[in-house]
Amino acid sequence: MAMRMRTYGHRLRALLSNSLSKVEHQSQQLLVSSSPFHSFPTRSFASSNLSSHFESVGFIGLGNMGSRMANNLLKAGYKVTVHDVNCNVMKIYSDMGVSTKQTPFEVAEASEVVITMLPSSSHVLEVYNGPNGLLHGGSLRTPRLLIDSSTIDPQTSRKLSVSVSNCTLKDTKDNWESPLMLDAPVSGGVVAAEAGTLTFMVGGSEDAYLAAKSLLLSMGKNAIFCGGPGTGSAAKICNNLAVAVSMLGVSEALALGQSLGITASTLTKIFNCSSARCWSSDSYNPVPGVMPGVPSSRNYSGGFASKLMAKDLNLAAASAEEVGVKSPLTFLAQNIYAEICENGHESEDFSCVFHHYYSGKGEPN
Repeated sequence: MAMRMRTYGHRLRALLSNSLSKVEHQSQQLLVSSSPFHSFPTRSFASSNLSSHFESVGFIGLGNMGSRMANNLLKAGYKVTVHDVNCNVMKIYSDMGVSTKQTPFEVAEASEVVITMLPSSSHVLEVYNGPNGLLHGGSLRTPRLLIDSSTIDPQTSRKLSVSVSNCTLKDTKDNWESPLMLDAPVSGGVVAAEAGTLTFMVGGSEDAYLAAKSLLLSMGKNAIFCGGPGTGSAAKICNNLAVAVSMLGVSEALALGQSLGITASTLTKIFNCSSARCWSSDSYNPVPGVMPGVPSSRNYSGGFASKLMAKDLNLAAASAEEVGVKSPLTFLAQNIYAEICENGHESEDFSCVFHHYYSGKGEPN
């Protein structure tokens, strides 16, 4: 079976590359609340040797990230079943010979594992708990494992983990006594999703993480266990908070340098061989003309949209308030990116803050 699936994956490789640009332009629109941080207990299981042998994988949410992740699963030889509310995307996959289903519940019935990659907490709740959702129809479940790679609040991840673990498997085998859930958001963006070099931040049962690791590594280069349910989501929020604050600091310093008569290229060279060096300066520079191949070099298109950064900062701010942690930079960054979006730049890469907030200039040709 594994050899047949690998052969199937190779046959799909050419079709996937031809269809990827079409999928890229389809919106990720999948469609319900968050609650306070509470440490839900992690259920214990009779055996730590959960089988990692999965063949059938469901994938829900085929936007810019999800489509590329699903494509890498196909290339790795998995039997993939997909669902998205966008009919055009569904047709692309159907035309490639990939099984498509009309509801999340139908995907669950056909899959040992289901992965979701959705825009927000409300979309995830709808896909899990809504009519014909993954948990529809009572406690009996087909998938042994549910993995949510969306960037959502940790509270929702914890609630869903409890709901999933309270279900019962239709067919218990390979030491799986009940279904499990992992929150496994990713870092790396569209480029890493396409290249299969994402980093997964994983929360949930460590046994489930170990069972899922090879599956995750078919879509990424790193899978890091963070702790119990919700910790993967928490790690992603903290990561994006740090990136946002870093981008603001680098942009502010470069804009100030320009005003003081130092070119951004010169100041970037100084940053990158001194203590100011960071990803926002040496890998994702926000100044047009300083670095090729990044969004600032193409009018801030094709990167991580400012509206998504604003959403993640909202999650970070809400989480900080919930646990009573002082986070002044979180709230400042939140306000700045809210202003960027209100001024009509929500679809531009978040590095556009250099130009639209700090009024920085591109490098002269």
